[in-house]
Amino acid sequence: MEQRLSAITLGVADLKRSRQFYEAGLGWRASTASQDGIVFFQLGGLVLALYPRPALAEDAAVPDASAAGFAGITLAYNVRSRDDMATILALAVKAGATLLKPAQEVFWGGYHGYFADLDGHAWEVAWNPFWPLDPDGSVRLPDG
Repeated sequence: MEQRLSAITLGVADLKRSRQFYEAGLGWRASTASQDGIVFFQLGGLVLALYPRPALAEDAAVPDASAAGFAGITLAYNVRSRDDMATILALAVKAGATLLKPAQEVFWGGYHGYFADLDGHAWEVAWNPFWPLDPDGSVRLPDG
């Protein structure tokens, strides 16, 4: 099996509202591959999809345990400089996100904070001086 992640699909309560959060709120652009029941965003070599949560649970053949709480996963958005942190966190909160953790120093030498999107998905916004971003926004690990 090749080492890769192709897509992340977030189960959302209200597809239209979530699409507005990512498009109007964060300034992202949905792909023309999006359809009435699913929204796609091209994120470099990765796709982020928004899909109604009950339909996603049904598709995966698991119960929809939509109770609020930590789902055991976070998504990360790395910024190019430490100074970008406050801007990105403020943009997300202005768009309706909940600030989970304000920007702060991290034990590993970087700077980060967290917000939750409209469906409670936790996003880390991080500046990592050891993971510089390529011009296209791709992260390159030291041995990658």
